[in-house]
Amino acid sequence: MNNGQFLKEIGVKVKAARKAKKITLMELSKSCGIHITQLSFLENGKCNSHILTLKSVADVLNVGVKDFI
Repeated sequence: MNNGQFLKEIGVKVKAARKAKKITLMELSKSCGIHITQLSFLENGKCNSHILTLKSVADVLNVGVKDFI
């Protein structure tokens, strides 16, 4: 698997977790303190996010970072 595919897989998992909790991208952004654009890029596999960004998202969604990888 190449890096682009890996990032897309993470994004799909983040988006699925967010939608399962019925949280909008804006709500997640505010709760995490992460700009909505960065979260959008993360969900669409268009950026290589810092591990602490993933941890912030996981904490708000009450899942483990390992669930995204």
